[in-house]
Amino acid sequence: MLKLYPKIFLFLLIVAGLSHPLIAQHEHHNMDGQTMDMDTAKATWRMPPMNMEMPMMPGMHNKLPPVEPFLAGMGLTKEDIPYAKPREILDLADGDTVALQASIVRRSLEGKDYVMYGYNGQYPGPLLKAPQNSTVVVEFNNQIELPTTVHWHGLRHDYRFDGTMFSQDPVQVGESFTYELFFRDAGVYWYHPHVLEYIQQDLGLYGNMLVEPPEEDYYSPVNREEMVILDDILIDDQGLIPWGESSPSHALMGRFGNVMLVNGTTDYELNVDKNEVLRFYITNVANTRTFNMVFEGAKVKVVGSDISKFEEEVYTENVPIAVAERYIVEVLYEEPGTYPILNSIQAINHFRGEFYPQKDTLGMVTVSENEVEETYTEDFNTLRVNEDVKTDIAEFEDYFDKPVDKELELTVAVQDLPIPIMQAMELDTAYVPHLEWNDTMPMMNWLSTGKQVKWILHDPATGKKNMDIYWDFKKGDIVKLRIFNNPDTFHPMNHPFHIHGQRHLVLNIDGVENPNMVWKDTSIIPVGSTVDLLIEMSNPGKWMMHCHIGEHLDAGMMMGFEVGE
Repeated sequence: MLKLYPKIFLFLLIVAGLSHPLIAQHEHHNMDGQTMDMDTAKATWRMPPMNMEMPMMPGMHNKLPPVEPFLAGMGLTKEDIPYAKPREILDLADGDTVALQASIVRRSLEGKDYVMYGYNGQYPGPLLKAPQNSTVVVEFNNQIELPTTVHWHGLRHDYRFDGTMFSQDPVQVGESFTYELFFRDAGVYWYHPHVLEYIQQDLGLYGNMLVEPPEEDYYSPVNREEMVILDDILIDDQGLIPWGESSPSHALMGRFGNVMLVNGTTDYELNVDKNEVLRFYITNVANTRTFNMVFEGAKVKVVGSDISKFEEEVYTENVPIAVAERYIVEVLYEEPGTYPILNSIQAINHFRGEFYPQKDTLGMVTVSENEVEETYTEDFNTLRVNEDVKTDIAEFEDYFDKPVDKELELTVAVQDLPIPIMQAMELDTAYVPHLEWNDTMPMMNWLSTGKQVKWILHDPATGKKNMDIYWDFKKGDIVKLRIFNNPDTFHPMNHPFHIHGQRHLVLNIDGVENPNMVWKDTSIIPVGSTVDLLIEMSNPGKWMMHCHIGEHLDAGMMMGFEVGE
C-alpha cells in the first residue's frame, strides 16, 4: 500500500489513553430508530456504521450533529404506506401530458423494508422517452411531507419550469404545479427535487429522461439499450441513518452511503448472449459519491456524455462518473461466463495514512454460450468520428483562446466544530487527493452540519460569495469561466459543478487542452485544479450554478445568473 504520511492519528489515540478495543465503545451510542416493525412519531440520531480501520476520535463518542434528525413517514404505519414498484417506461410524443406525483413509499432492500419516497410510486421514477425537439407537459403533485419542486436536469428549456427558486415557489404538501418541458438536445437527462434535495433525492426522488434523435444512425447499432442509475444509501441494522431536518449532516464531504444501488436495487442482473453489444445510459444520482465503473470481462467504448456525443469515440477500461453526470457507453461481451460490474476505486484511509484498493459489486452480467442472432461487433470495433459534433464545436473554436470573462474560486469556511475535529483537520491537510472516492473521515463528516460548514463560490473580481453573486449576460454570449478549486482550505473537496439551462465545453484542466470534447452541463472540478469552461449562453432566463453534492449545495455553494434576450 502507498503510504500518505506516518500514522499520526493512531499516535494521538494512544496519547489519549485509548486503544482500538476501547474505540469500539461507539457502538453503544446507537439509539432506537425507525424500522418498518415499529411505529414512532420522532426520529432520533444514531451514529452511522463505522469502519474500525477509521476509528472514532477521542472524546467524540457522545457527540451528535447539532440539528434535528429527519426520517420519512414518521407516525405512519405499514398499512399506510404502499410498496413501490419498478419504474415504467413512458413513450411520449410531442404535445403529450403526463402525471407525476411524489409520494411516500415502502421499499425493500436486501430483505428489509424502509420508508422512502418515489415518483408515481416507482423506483426510480418513470423513464420519460421523447423525440428530440418535442414538448411535453408534466402535471406534478406533491404528496410527501416536505415542500418540493422538480428540476429537469440538463434540459435547455424555459427557465420558468426549471424548478429552482428563480422560477417558482416550492410546491407545498398536497399542491400541484404544471411543468412544460422542451427536449432540445438528444441524449440522457434526469429529474430530481431542488428543495432539500440532500434528503428528498437520497430517499428516491429521481428518474431519467431519454431524448431520442431523429437520425437512425445517430449512434452505432446495438442489440439493446440499458438505463442505469447509480446511487448509494446509508443504512445500519436499525434502518436508514437520519438526515438533518433543517440543515444537512455530512456537510464536509457529503453523505456517502454504505449500500450501492443500481436502478434502486442491490441485485442488478443482466443476461446477454455471446457477442451481444449493449448501450448503457448511465446516470449518477448519489449525494456525493463519484463512481468508477468497470465492466469486467467486456470491452467498453465511450460514446457520449451529458448533452452530446463525444467528438470521437474511444475505448476505455473504466468509466469515472461524478455526481449528476451522465455517460453513454457501448459494451461488448465476447466470452461466455458471469462477470461483475464493479465500482473499483483507490480508497484512502487518512487514519492509517494509506491508499488501498476497494471494489464493490454493482451488478452481475451472465453471458450465455448462445451466439447473438444479429451481431454488431464490426460496428463496435470501429471508433466513429462524429463529424456532426466536431462541426458544431468548430463554430466556437475562435473563442477557445479568448481572455477569461469570469472567475470563481471554490473554498470552504467553518465555525463551531468540535475541537477534536479542528485539531484532526489541521493534520489532515498533510495530504489532499484530487478526488475522494470514499468517506475518509466518517465520524468528523457526520458531525459536521450546514450550520457549521459553509461551502463557498467566491468571485475574485467583486469579492462576493454564493447567492450574493448574480452575473448578467445576453443571449448569444460565449463566456469563458475559469474555476480554481483552492487546496489550501479546511478539507478541500472535489466539486461536480452544474450550470443550469446552458451547455458548456471543458477547454482545459491545469492548462492541458481537452483533446476530445463533448457538450456538458456538469463537470468535475478536482482539488487544486484550475478548469476553463466555455459556456454558450443560448437560453434566456434566470438560472443557477452550483456544486451538485447535495450537502454542499444546501451549505451555501450556489449562485445566480441571468441571460437576457
